Amino acid sequence: PSCKAISKTRQDMALRGQFLIFCVLVLLVFESRSAYGSSRGWLGRAGDATAAQEIGICASSVIIHGYKCQEIDVTTKDGYILNLQRIPEGRAAGGGQIKRPPVLIQHGVLVDGLTWLLNPPEQNLPLILADHGFDVWIANTRGTRFSRRHTSLDPSQMEFWNWSWDELVAYDLPAVFDHVYEQTGQKIHYVGHSLGTLIALASFSEGLQVDKLKSAALLSPIAYLSYMRTALGVIAAKSFVGEITTLLGLAEFNPKGKPVADFLKSLCTNPVVNCYDLLTSLTGRNCCLNSSTVDLFLRNEPQSTSTKNMVHLAQTVRDGVIAKFNYGRPDYNLMHYGEFRPPIYNISNIPHDLPLFVSYGGNDALAD
Repeated sequence: PSCKAISKTRQDMALRGQFLIFCVLVLLVFESRSAYGSSRGWLGRAGDATAAQEIGICASSVIIHGYKCQEIDVTTKDGYILNLQRIPEGRAAGGGQIKRPPVLIQHGVLVDGLTWLLNPPEQNLPLILADHGFDVWIANTRGTRFSRRHTSLDPSQMEFWNWSWDELVAYDLPAVFDHVYEQTGQKIHYVGHSLGTLIALASFSEGLQVDKLKSAALLSPIAYLSYMRTALGVIAAKSFVGEITTLLGLAEFNPKGKPVADFLKSLCTNPVVNCYDLLTSLTGRNCCLNSSTVDLFLRNEPQSTSTKNMVHLAQTVRDGVIAKFNYGRPDYNLMHYGEFRPPIYNISNIPHDLPLFVSYGGNDALAD
């Protein structure tokens, strides 16, 4: 073979090797987080979830462990100001101008970027990736505690919450991808969890971000949601309460607020829902989470999302298709989409040569 062919082969092998290392690290950390959940993280010791709110994720959960970290704001095309954290290198990197491969980490619904950092450094995916030579970026979706800003709207206004995961696909993900790509000049490894996998699949199916994407690791992936077995999730989705609360003016879905608490109480009247163990009712049985881990999580999460987003997820469960938000009336859909039914995200359009890594728990009743 020619020198050019040998060079290309070596380059391809290097890229595959990098992707393999990336996937192994993600898998090992994801498994260890599930099996060895710990409450020894800094926030757990402090017992004060407001600390991160006041000083930011970098200062509260990254820099204190000896890592460099930058707080960055990115504005979407529809005006939402998203907060990102960048961990450019590991503790022992020593600076320098080495171009490290970028990794973008996207959380799921009702949590934010802090959820990746609740455990000690040796069990936190962002810090482990940084220590293994990656340039790590942590996203925070609109509406969560660090991304509750807009160029003209305020969270107290209903219009601020007029979005579903369609807008995360159309605006949030592109804004973050574009910024990371512009800053690093390299294609991006993507890690998504739960809703972070759905918006990635929907985005990739429409040809978005794929030109800037090197690989994607999907943790607890969700898509059609019609295979969901969680009692609480199925009952909530089929209750149509989401649509009702929207009509009643509940724009923000705040899990810590009274309206949502009352909603959960109403679901507790169903005999198949164990309200003394809501986590199991929502996600299925977990062999390895202890009570201190759950307490740590609940002190720092969950986070707000829009009621419209929860309605959209409920529609996905009920309809068994991955489609844009259904406005409930053909004329409303026609006004938004130019057709009577919401357009479908065709997952089969995802490029077949795109490296995808999928990891899920066998007893996960929420992910499909």
